[in-house]
Amino acid sequence: MYSPDTTKYLIHISLTAEGVVEKPDVVGAIFGQTEGLLGEDLDLRDLQRTGRVGRIDVQITSKKGETKGEILISTSLDRAETAILAASLETIDRVGPCIAHVIVESVEDIRVVKRKKIVERAKEILLDRFEDGTIDSDELLDDVRQSIRIEKIGSVGEERVPAGPNVLDSDAIIIVEGRADVLNLLRYGIKNAVAVEGTHIPKIVEDLCEKKTATAFFDGDRGGELILRELLQIADIDFVAFSPKGKSVEDMARKEVIKTLRNKVPVEYIRDQYFEDTAELPAEFRMPHAANEDQERPERKAKHSAGLKRSREGNKGPLTLRDHIEDVKGRSLARFLTDDMTVIQELKSDDVEKAVETVDSSVTGLVVDRAVDQKLLDRLVGKGLAYVAAKDFKGIIKRPLSIRLMKMGS
Repeated sequence: MYSPDTTKYLIHISLTAEGVVEKPDVVGAIFGQTEGLLGEDLDLRDLQRTGRVGRIDVQITSKKGETKGEILISTSLDRAETAILAASLETIDRVGPCIAHVIVESVEDIRVVKRKKIVERAKEILLDRFEDGTIDSDELLDDVRQSIRIEKIGSVGEERVPAGPNVLDSDAIIIVEGRADVLNLLRYGIKNAVAVEGTHIPKIVEDLCEKKTATAFFDGDRGGELILRELLQIADIDFVAFSPKGKSVEDMARKEVIKTLRNKVPVEYIRDQYFEDTAELPAEFRMPHAANEDQERPERKAKHSAGLKRSREGNKGPLTLRDHIEDVKGRSLARFLTDDMTVIQELKSDDVEKAVETVDSSVTGLVVDRAVDQKLLDRLVGKGLAYVAAKDFKGIIKRPLSIRLMKMGS
């Protein structure tokens, strides 16, 4: 259409003809109606012959007895000459036998476009093609520290499963899916993680769970749920830490890992979510009744009660999900919570249906001291909540996969 080596300007012209015309008609009108109009120096034919005006490009379409389109003319004339030439084209009032209207829409400076492309390409080269020779001391220290931590990863048991260096000596362990998860926790100084390496739970993991306080910490996907289901059937798990939905433990940042582990919940709260009929489970894995709950873990109960007392007496630090569950239990209360366990709204449990309509996207969970039915559950799912902890779940025919259900018990 035009030569990028010699072209300075590109004239954009819109054309409307009151009838059906073709390209040769338009080109003929341009040459015929501008001939002799501007003198010999700016005669369009001579300018095109000497290469100072490029090819005339015409793009038109006809519809319902009317023709519309665009004309592009490239020039290497100066600004004044180009402006005169463009203005002369607006004198065209006929194309073939039809009345025509010609308007100069714009005159594009090709050199400006070239400069923009040069600047954009220069930015890309500056960012992508230069080798980074700067030295970041903090980055060097992090690399060294990370390599030291990774070197400390070991293995335990006959199955030689990946584990942190403190697994055997620590009073508590964190059970993750694979070696990459153990490595990621080591990067953040967590040295008591052990991997199960698939749904076949190693014997050493079962033995460790019997002796130590065990927290299951798996990926927030279908695979993680399957491993958790398997683990709950054969091992004595104390807590479950839920990863964000669709998030892998190996990809989580330090802040996410710490927050997720802090918000772990006792296994009793989620048991019914994975087993519809708890009567089929061995006695040691069933949901404890209210009558013997205090006898099962008296030291944990006493410690938690003291923590709740402190929080109610003015501790302004963020509570965990477990704290919120215990705090509303037996008090006919409900709490809408954010991702960091901040209470957005506290209200009577019977008023939850009305309040659901007013919650915004910052709310990620609900803790409520009452039973939740299918209708309320569907409304919570519609608001995008990630979990709900309730006294009971009744009449749930369709259990959504996008929300976790936690039964807080009597």
